Amino acid sequence: MSDHALRTMIGLCTVILVAAALRAADAVFAPIAVALFVIALVRPVQRGIRPRAGAAVAALATMLLALVAVGALAVMSAWAFGRVGQWTIANGAALQALYAQKVALLEDAGVPAEALAGHFDMRFLVRLAQQVTSQLQGVLSFTVVTLVFVILGLLEVDVARRQLEALRGAPGAAALLRAASRTGQKLRTYMAVRTAMSVLTGLAVWAFARAMGLQLAEEWGLIAFVLNYIPFIGPLVATVFPTAFAALQFGTWQVAVTVFAALQVIQFLSGSYIEPRLAGRRLAVSPFLVLAAVFLGAFLWGIIGAFIGVPVLIAILCVCEEFEETRWAARLLSGREADAEAAVAPAARDTVRLGQMP
Repeated sequence: MSDHALRTMIGLCTVILVAAALRAADAVFAPIAVALFVIALVRPVQRGIRPRAGAAVAALATMLLALVAVGALAVMSAWAFGRVGQWTIANGAALQALYAQKVALLEDAGVPAEALAGHFDMRFLVRLAQQVTSQLQGVLSFTVVTLVFVILGLLEVDVARRQLEALRGAPGAAALLRAASRTGQKLRTYMAVRTAMSVLTGLAVWAFARAMGLQLAEEWGLIAFVLNYIPFIGPLVATVFPTAFAALQFGTWQVAVTVFAALQVIQFLSGSYIEPRLAGRRLAVSPFLVLAAVFLGAFLWGIIGAFIGVPVLIAILCVCEEFEETRWAARLLSGREADAEAAVAPAARDTVRLGQMP
């Protein structure tokens, strides 16, 4: 076996072992990954406050800012999903009757659906509510652990930077410093663009739901806003839920198809047309790789992994671009044409664009 083939096999085995370790120790690695992501986002605030108030006050103020932002997002999510759950349980009897009616229609049309008749009842709704409550409690615990890591990280980030600067002569130290700086810039750009598009998507979904007479329009808008932070999976869920709700509320498949089609148009315009133009060349990753990162993150760490998958991918590509041995991988996975890559100026060549699914 050649040395190249041997190194390739060792690399693949290493990747598999690392993925298994990340999945087995998700309670440790997932909060650390999210904490590093949050630190990268709020780092400019800390740098701006530190010269005036000192390192400890700057870390505390930055932590409070991150806590307010995360808390507001969590409260909005809990309120929206809680309202939908309360409405579903309160109208459980009517929904069950409508469900049984649709099953009977399928039976009359010759579709064997008797096995579905007992799947939707009040016990199912109670179990669903309990599962949602359990998930919210898990997210709360995860948030507390993550905030602890964020506090400690904010207190030590300057120390780590000075240590790397002191090791500039060591192999890879300068490259790691550049990769960290570029990763922070790209992650802030990613979140700024994603937040802007989440706001626009939420407003569009709310306006459409109000125009259609769909109940809980504000809740559907907030759910679309929150879930839009998770590429691909979030917009899909934000489309399927209101569609199923419309089918139950209006009782006709024509309305459900109309709601589904309209929400798909909204998601397509925001995710595949407007967002790439806002990001431009600053965030450029192959759409296939973005989808793979989302699903791999979900496989490793659940919903948190789906959210953090793309930022982790951006960070990995930034590190790969700084080392000659791995630069080819970053260029291969960037999703850019070779001619376009050569035409980009050196300062702009560092940037990557977040690809969108067509």
